[in-house]
Amino acid sequence: MGVRADCRHYSSRSLPTGDTVDRCRLDVAETMPFACPDGCIFFEPRPLSDAGWTRPPEPPPR
Repeated sequence: MGVRADCRHYSSRSLPTGDTVDRCRLDVAETMPFACPDGCIFFEPRPLSDAGWTRPPEPPPR
């Protein structure tokens, strides 16, 4: 299995050299090459966020 970027525990960081470091915050993924284990019991879907979105104003209460 490849990387589960949709997992809550997945983390990616860019280095000044241009390289990217992928890791599992729980350290349960293989490191070279980085891959999540098949059927990982620690998988949790990444929550959606509001980053970059604007919400319309709340309507007044009735």
